[in-house]
Amino acid sequence: MMARFAAVLLIPLLAAPAVHAASVTNTDPAAVVLVITEGGQRVEVVVDAGASENLCPSGCFMTTPDGDRIGLDGGETIDIIKGSAVVK
Repeated sequence: MMARFAAVLLIPLLAAPAVHAASVTNTDPAAVVLVITEGGQRVEVVVDAGASENLCPSGCFMTTPDGDRIGLDGGETIDIIKGSAVVK
């Protein structure tokens, strides 16, 4: 019974960070590659044309296709327009 109670409390906590992730939408007609640096780890993320991705639930740096490096806290909404990021 206690394990079930702990699991019920723990599952929402594990899912919660995704709610506060930065949302990136690619409005360009072609896929873009974003470089995400989070916790010392560097990862390339491909966002297809017209697609959205949730990134950086606990903050990160994002390098856009045009070379801009942007610090994110994890709650931003970002549109990729002509290779540039527009943070809302």
